[in-house]
Amino acid sequence: QVQLVESGGGLVQAGGSLRLSCAASGRSFSNYAMGWFRQAPGKEREFVATITWSGGYTYYADSVKGRFTISRENAKNTVYLQMNSLKPEDTAVFFCALRPSGSSPINMKSYDYWGQGTQVTVSS
Repeated sequence: QVQLVESGGGLVQAGGSLRLSCAASGRSFSNYAMGWFRQAPGKEREFVATITWSGGYTYYADSVKGRFTISRENAKNTVYLQMNSLKPEDTAVFFCALRPSGSSPINMKSYDYWGQGTQVTVSS
């Protein structure tokens, strides 16, 4: 059974940094890519970033480009989201999710498995 467990969320002041982690278990992930999404209060869940499991291809939403970096550590089946220069509008629950390689990275329906989410709160 596939499990995705996020960690690393918390409260940070504007301009600060956080690093989220997503540990995956339960299967081989060589044909899968990982994505991060977020959902702010009263808003729809939105795409943040994605990375292929083996190829290292990354893609970011415009709103986080240049501030967030997605990376992976295959030996640990873990994907990270380094978030710098955080803004109050980044406040959201962040989710990691798993999709088959080659599927649309920004479409939520591409993702077969989801974590429970981790709260990120950025104070002004």
